[in-house]
This record gives sequence, C-alpha cells and structure tokens, in this order.
Amino acid sequence: MPDLTTGVRFVKGIGEQRAKALEKLGIRTLRDLISYFPRAYDDRRTYKKIKDLTDGENACVEALAAAAPTLNRIRKGLELVKLRAVDETGALDVTFFNQTYRKDNLCPGETYTFFGKAEVSGRRRSMANPIVEREGSRLMTGRIMPIYPLTAGVSQLTMVKSVEQGLAACGKLLPDPLPDEVRRTHQLCHIGYAYQQIHFPEGEEALAAARRRLVFEELFLLAIGLRRLRGRREEQTCVPWRPTPLSEFTSALSFSLTGAQRRAIDGVQADLTSGRLMNRLIQGDVGSGKTMVAAAALFCAVRNGKQAALMAPTEILAEQHSKSLTPLLEKLGISCVLLTGAMGAKARRSVLADLESGAAQVAIGTHALIAAGVTYCNLGLVITDEQHRFGVAQRAALAAKGDRPHLLVMSATPIPRTLALMIYGDLDVSVIDELPPGRQQIDTFAVPGSYRPRVCKFIDKQLAAGRQAYIVCSMVEENDQLPDDRKAAAGYAKALQENVFPHRTVACVHGRMKPREKEAVMAAFSSGRIHILVSTTVVEVGVDVPNATVMVVEDADRFGLSQLHQLRGRVGRGRHKSYCILISDNRSEDSRTRLKAMTQTNNGFQIAEEDLKLRGPGDFFGHRQHGLPALKVADLTCDMALLKEAQSAAAALLERDPELAGCPETAARVEAMFAANGEAMN
Repeated sequence: MPDLTTGVRFVKGIGEQRAKALEKLGIRTLRDLISYFPRAYDDRRTYKKIKDLTDGENACVEALAAAAPTLNRIRKGLELVKLRAVDETGALDVTFFNQTYRKDNLCPGETYTFFGKAEVSGRRRSMANPIVEREGSRLMTGRIMPIYPLTAGVSQLTMVKSVEQGLAACGKLLPDPLPDEVRRTHQLCHIGYAYQQIHFPEGEEALAAARRRLVFEELFLLAIGLRRLRGRREEQTCVPWRPTPLSEFTSALSFSLTGAQRRAIDGVQADLTSGRLMNRLIQGDVGSGKTMVAAAALFCAVRNGKQAALMAPTEILAEQHSKSLTPLLEKLGISCVLLTGAMGAKARRSVLADLESGAAQVAIGTHALIAAGVTYCNLGLVITDEQHRFGVAQRAALAAKGDRPHLLVMSATPIPRTLALMIYGDLDVSVIDELPPGRQQIDTFAVPGSYRPRVCKFIDKQLAAGRQAYIVCSMVEENDQLPDDRKAAAGYAKALQENVFPHRTVACVHGRMKPREKEAVMAAFSSGRIHILVSTTVVEVGVDVPNATVMVVEDADRFGLSQLHQLRGRVGRGRHKSYCILISDNRSEDSRTRLKAMTQTNNGFQIAEEDLKLRGPGDFFGHRQHGLPALKVADLTCDMALLKEAQSAAAALLERDPELAGCPETAARVEAMFAANGEAMN
C-alpha cells in the first residue's frame, strides 16, 4: 500500500518514463502529484449538432468518420491530415496540422467526439486541431477539464491521466490536517472530496466548495506556522543591550531625522534592550531614509561592544552603502570594511583579518559576507537590505557567523498590508511612511511610442541644463530565437549615441556585464561623465544619482507597478525637478489602467495595493525570495475574508493546544510546509 511519500514511478499506471517527465514539474511523490493543482478549467460539457455550431465557439460534436483521412504534404515542415465527419444534421471538415498519426488512428465508420473551436463560413463547418476521443470516452471531453501548467515533454493528457491515477492510488490515504471541530465550525468539505473536485469538478458549486476548503487549509496552516515561529523567536532570550544615547549619532548628521525614522529607531532600540532577539522589518518607500535607521542600529551595536554586518544583494548597492555609511560611522570612531566578490586577493585577506580580530567593527558587503573562510570576532547584529532578494538560507548563513545575533531586515518595496501579513507575519514591522524634507514629487507621464522624438527632445533639454537621464529597457540584446519588439539595452544605447545624441555621452549597463565593468559605468554616471544611462532593471535597486532627473521606461506595460515605482524612485533624489516617462504601445484596458495608476500617485503603498488588485500576490515575491511557503490555491486579492477566518481559527486552536499535541497531522503538515522553505518549527 503506497503512502503520500511514495515516488510517483511506483504509482500504478505511471511508470519510470512518465515519472521522469513529471519530475521536470517538481512532481516526485504522490503528494506532489495530487497537490499539483490546475491553473484554469475548460468547460467541455456543451454538445452541439454540426448544423447548430456557431463561429468561434468551443463545443463538443459527436460525429462519424465518413471516409478514411487523407494526408497532404503542403511543404517541408507542414503536413495536413484531413477528415470529413458527419452527423444527421450535416458535415464537419476536420484538419490536423503535423499530426500524421491521425491518418492511421481515425477509422471510417467509427464515431468520435471532437472538441475544439468551430469555424463557420456560409454552410461550411470546420475545426482545426480538435481534441478527439472515441465515442463513450470521457477522459478529455464531456466534462469540466483541468488545465495544468506544463513543461516540454508533458502534455495535458499525461497530466490528467497521472492525476487520476494518483487520486485512485490515494484511496483513503489522505489524512486531514484540519481538526474535525475546525472543519465543522467553518463548514468545510472533507479532504478527499476537495482533492477530487479541485482536479475534476462535477460542476461550479463542487469546484467552489473544494477551493474554499483548500484555501482555508492553506491559510490556516500558514497562520499556525507563523504564530509558532514568532512564539519560538520571542522565546529566544539574550543578554539585553545597554540603552544607547543617540545624541552623538544625530549630531553627526547634516540633517534632521523624520518622525517616522525616529519611531523606527525607537522600535529597534526597544528590541535590542528587551532581552529577546530582534527580528524586525523596516519597510519604507523609495527615498524614505531606511539607511539612516540601519546606521543608527550599527551605531548601537558597536557602542555595545558588538560587530555588525550589512548585506546587500548587489555589488553596486553594497558599494553605495559603503560610500554613504563609512564617512558617517568613521566620524563616530567606528571602523568599517567593504567585502565583495570582486575584491582582489590581497584586499580580501586584509578585510578577513580585520573581521576576525575585531579591528573592523562594521562589515558592509554582498553574499561574500557569508562565504566560507569569513570569521567574525563578535557578530551581534545582522542587517539585510532589499530583504526580498535574500532567501531564508542566506540570512540564516549570515546569522550563523555570530552567536544568535539580532536581525534587522529592510525593504524599499512597499507591500500592501494584506500581503505583508502573510510574508512578514513572523516579524515585527516598522513602516517609514514619510519622506525626508526636500524629497520632490516626480511628475509621471504615460505616452505611446509615437512620442519618442518629443521625449528625446525633452531629455536633451534636461541635459543642456546639466542634468542626467536613465532609459530602462526590458532586454539586454535581441534574441534571434525569440523575436520580440522589446528594446534591447545594448543595441538601443548604440542607436541613441549614433543617431539621436551624438553630442552626448550614452552608456549601457546590464546584469550580464562583469561586476567591474558595471561598477565602472555606474561610477562614470554618478560623476556626471555619462549623460544618458541605458539600462535593464539592474538600476531598480539602490542606485543613487541626485543629478539624474529623467527616468524613461520603454515598454512600460511589461513591468509590474511596484517595479515601475522602484525605477521611478531612481530620480527625484536631488534638489531638481524630476520626471518619469512611461512609453507603451499596449492599448489594452489592463495596461492603460496600470499605467494610469502610476501617473496619479507617487505613494508606493497605494501603488502596491493597486498592483495587488491587478496582478495578485505572486509577482511581488516568489517563495524562494521571502522564504515562506508559496500559496498554491489562495489568492489574497479575493480571499481576504477567508484569511481572517483562518487566522482566527489558528489563534483559537493554539490557545487551546499550543503544542498541537491533539492535532498531530496539523503539526506534521505545518512542519513540512516550513521545513521545505528553510524554517523549522522545533
């Protein structure tokens, strides 16, 4: 008797070859298979007589093959199999493209079900490449069909057969992670019924009941896990740090902190002096001043005799942090070092020695901070910037360099409260919701491609006034294999230099460049030697050039709103009026709605809420980034009521049974969810 951990190749009817194909989709066990949910459904229950077909509709037709199919070779690479099918009302011309096997497996005189899009021209009725089944078969026609995400070598038919065999193999093996009391209270269907109907629904009501049950279960387990994770972290005691007077720190600044910055620093101080390990998120819009909160935390660490490390996701951002923080911290008598993968061997050895001896009190760097051979003398504080770009394992690796250091994570990506509730449910959150004085509103315009000459004239006018400009493209270079009209950064920069701005300096930067090449270009742009920087989204995070006043985004419809907002935040960082111009020829209603939202507000949190409504939560962060289990069924754009219900049920259960002693299956599923993403409940 198999169990849910059984490899799919041992499931009756699947075998080794199909198992290898399924593995490409991450399906290795029976549980993986039955939990591989459809992305959509196709209602194939409508049957029509041939004469009743209307142009463009999808329908099933039962018809007899009137004669043997014919094979026509049109040209190299194109072969047509044609079949005339008939019922009592008329004839249907069926064409299959490059499916030569159809010539031999469709027999004259046999009745088949054809499902596809009908084409009607006068009295002629036809279908191209329909799904075909023998009369009486109901595997791919005559019912609501699941549509699964696929990969090369795995067809919808393969998935349907595999899932059916997987569900059959389960029998009554599916243990229910929802306690009976919870299921009854919230009127949820049994787990076996839910899995059957989510894959092969009998109707709309059955599908709705199955989805509601599985969404609730997913959010319930996640809520329990986050609560237990928070509880576990709150139990982690440590020696309280001494309160650190900040007057010395603030007097070293050339500006006054905002109220939001002060509140965030107060939250950090309270954590550090509490006797519990800090796990705090500093969330703020672009330009809100999170770095100064980090600087205050670094100051507190050193004044308490500890080392601190700040890890950034890119060399550019690490360098920038080093340039902005080192002068400030050194003014306060704090020694800083920079550690990146691009450093030479001699410089690296010197930095490592200083970290190990404690001569270096603050380390700023990239993933190089967690590399083998990096030893800290007394690491007491870990800060990660742009935290969504680090996985749990990376943050844990840095934390492991010290003896249970405090953790502070920062994100300049505004996240709607609803989404933050899920992603950061185990962290204390400080929101910096005010911008420093002098931070300007950025005028944003959405225009079609026909405006490009006018945009270029406007850029040139800004350059003549001594300013600089970014132009962002979505590709690095044209891909011959995937023809696309998107602007290629490298080629576009060359064309602009030669044809539009021959009297200016145009350069290009992208992620495929070697770090030193990239840094050289960015340094030249920062110093003003480059007037126009054509880039991919490599400039989305952390690049700070106060003199840049124009951000142009080509094919803006291809970016998410939150990403566009991040890009817009690269300008408006100085005292000069700044502009963001979004170029798009996509006239779809969705695209217009999204770009209009960008022109109406500079508030990142409002933008994020709109992005969540339009795109759902999946594009904010993949689970690999934020480290929490991915939501397979739930959609926070429409399941907020169920989320609140699930959270309430989770809280009530943990109050009655904190260790889940009476709910072993619930505990096991929560543990499995979080262990797969780098966390553990025990």
